[in-house]
Amino acid sequence: MNRPALIALEDGRVFEGRAFAGEGEVFGELVFNTSMTGYQEILTDPSYHQQIVTLTYPLIGNYGIAPDDIESAAVRPSALLIGECSRRASNWRARSTLAEFLEAAGVLGIHEVDTRAITLHIRSRGAMRAVVSTRDLDPARLVEKARAWP
Repeated sequence: MNRPALIALEDGRVFEGRAFAGEGEVFGELVFNTSMTGYQEILTDPSYHQQIVTLTYPLIGNYGIAPDDIESAAVRPSALLIGECSRRASNWRARSTLAEFLEAAGVLGIHEVDTRAITLHIRSRGAMRAVVSTRDLDPARLVEKARAWP
């Protein structure tokens, strides 16, 4: 899996990426997190419910998913945006890769995204509504969908 994806914001800005987990179209409030570790805890933290989370650290997924580090019973964000997804989990505690974890939860994972540009954009303009899609790749239509999301 490595299909094209678009991230469209309600203010008209559009970013490109590629899906490493899941497919479809999801909506949420676009936010960012600058942590260097803890992606599994972020993904299972209830405070990220229905948000599209951007992680600024360049490589995510390198230590995989360990059952003992799960914060709640579900993956909370509607999508995860990262720079690069590690293909292998290098941790004796890991039971799955990040991609496998997101796939099992039905959550869209997008990489090859300029996460620092997204972070700078929403840091200066505030969190905003967004849509992430691997199905509809028309930027103008996606911006309108983001604006229409309640």
